[in-house]
Amino acid sequence: MASSPFLGIAASIALLLVSLLLMRFFPLNPPPPTPPPPPGLFTAQNLALYNGTDDGLPILLAILGSVFDVTKGRSHYGAGGGYNHFSGRDASRAFVSGNFTGDGLTDSLHGLSSTQVKSVVDWRDFYFKTYIFVGKLVGRYYDSEGNPTKYLKGAEAKAARGAQLMEKQKNEEAKLPTCNSRWSQEEGSEVWCDNGYPRLVQRPLEMAITGKVSKRCACFTEDELNQPGLEVYEGCDHLSKLCRL
Repeated sequence: MASSPFLGIAASIALLLVSLLLMRFFPLNPPPPTPPPPPGLFTAQNLALYNGTDDGLPILLAILGSVFDVTKGRSHYGAGGGYNHFSGRDASRAFVSGNFTGDGLTDSLHGLSSTQVKSVVDWRDFYFKTYIFVGKLVGRYYDSEGNPTKYLKGAEAKAARGAQLMEKQKNEEAKLPTCNSRWSQEEGSEVWCDNGYPRLVQRPLEMAITGKVSKRCACFTEDELNQPGLEVYEGCDHLSKLCRL
């Protein structure tokens, strides 16, 4: 019995449809994967929504304009947590000032020393390593297109100077042996030198580093005790190797 020509046409159409389906789901040259979207840009008002008070939203915070998802630390950053004051805002200054109320919760670093600014940058690096970077906060540190502003560049440059000063101070102080020290309930605080005599000396770079004058205890030989600027501890003998404070 001769086959119908319509059956042949139907079979051809069926094969064509199968081929098209195979090409759709298993293309010979698949397109490259779609790149992930760029990190988001946040406004201060938008960021404030993610302050940990809504359990249905992630918890975000910003430091130097970089925004991080800290939801995995909800017990700390959520409502009632010890770090909740950082959530939903950029409170860069508070990371080193310890002022967690009112004007202290600001992103302004005005008046901070170079080493304090370095500490803020170090905190930002900590969040990059520990939490998820999700975007940038438009404002002081990033413009409306997500580009760094002069304030961010200035803060990073100041932090670099702080690192250089700290390294220089470390090298300078390594030239003078530091006193040993201890504290006990019975004796209180004591400083002593295994070789030499304890003296208070100013830290010459401290003013540049922290904006304050400070002193440290260093050990000097008897021949060096006539140098200017050496201070004997109050109540301590001139040639005593141990001084109680």
